[in-house]
Amino acid sequence: MTRFLLRRDCRRADNPVPVQQTSFSAWAHSLSVFLKTCIGVCSVAVVLSSAFAAQQDSNVRVRARDMGIAPGILEPGTNNAITDVTGVRVGHTTIYEGDRFRTGVTAILPHNGNVFRSKVPAAIVVGNGFGKLAGLSQVQELGTLETPVLLTGTLSVPRVADALISYMLGLPGNEDVRSINPVVGETNDGRLSDIRARPIQPDHVYAAIRSATTGPVREGVVGAGTGTVAFGFKGGIGTSSRIVGETSENWTVGVLVQTNFGARRSLLINGAPVGARLEGEVSRQDTSPGDGSCMIIVATDAPLQHRGLERLGLRALMGMARTGSNFSNGSGDYVIAFSTNTSLRSGPDAGTRQAVRTLPTEDMTPLFQAVIEATEEAIYNSLFMAESVSGFGGRRVEALPLERVREILMEYGALR
Repeated sequence: MTRFLLRRDCRRADNPVPVQQTSFSAWAHSLSVFLKTCIGVCSVAVVLSSAFAAQQDSNVRVRARDMGIAPGILEPGTNNAITDVTGVRVGHTTIYEGDRFRTGVTAILPHNGNVFRSKVPAAIVVGNGFGKLAGLSQVQELGTLETPVLLTGTLSVPRVADALISYMLGLPGNEDVRSINPVVGETNDGRLSDIRARPIQPDHVYAAIRSATTGPVREGVVGAGTGTVAFGFKGGIGTSSRIVGETSENWTVGVLVQTNFGARRSLLINGAPVGARLEGEVSRQDTSPGDGSCMIIVATDAPLQHRGLERLGLRALMGMARTGSNFSNGSGDYVIAFSTNTSLRSGPDAGTRQAVRTLPTEDMTPLFQAVIEATEEAIYNSLFMAESVSGFGGRRVEALPLERVREILMEYGALR
């Protein structure tokens, strides 16, 4: 429309009144009318262009903190991501093919070595156990993690676990290994992907692991979050971090989530009933009970053993609750927590065993605060960074409308 108006104005300019056939006053009057017309048309064009730009801007995805949503009182790390914990790397393989597949694999590596030969302390906490997490019992029994943590779609867990075993057996130093405990978490992406086809192949798993890097983490519609739905909107991968402690000794807590849970009406953002407000503004109501799942991966460099990590994981569930989760009957909600602290590693590549110092229980409270805040913000980021997606069976899931969310949060004074 803007181009049409400008072209129409140019056509008027192509036919000025001939100066030689008019008096000077008539010519001046015509020129004045012409200029006023130009200014009016150009003003309309600018308004239309501005409106169009605003509409485009509303489709731009930003992280929650960029919109002024900063849960809690602690500061995030450099990238506000799980990779702020030294050594932790994240990689994705995204399968987005035709209208059939919206799935993938996300890999979280505790360090850059052979995790089987340099195991890290770990714990798994179950919020609601309607899930197919692989590797739980050994982690709970022995308190260590011996593979990267992988996330995928529900029915692809066995295939991903098998590929992870193959990857680990192929690492130098593992030639004589005859037992591997692959840890693979999942959520059900069957609404947007042909989940029964189980398209994940070994190369997809290997690519996610080998592409894992430190630094900023891709969020939203990527990897294991490609086909997920959260609070009736497009969910996905999200991450956040917090720094705790004094200058002389501080610790980092990082969280990564795969969100696929919650009814729209339940969504809370910074305590504001955003979901209930949005539910009242759409023609198609979300009557679901909020079934689904959420995988929460917690990493820290604090010297925590199994019990301390278990306590940390329990608090991560509190961060999830702050977003509106009721941990419904059909939800598989799990926390996998591990420590990267080098003094607590075990195995032939762990180096000379140092005097083990674990964080005293009375010093855990700041870490509890950190994991609650980081989990809450990671879930927001998974929603804020996800775009609308159409997928299997012609189904479409819309992205969270960020501009409307901003307006609602301003009404409740929930923005910084």
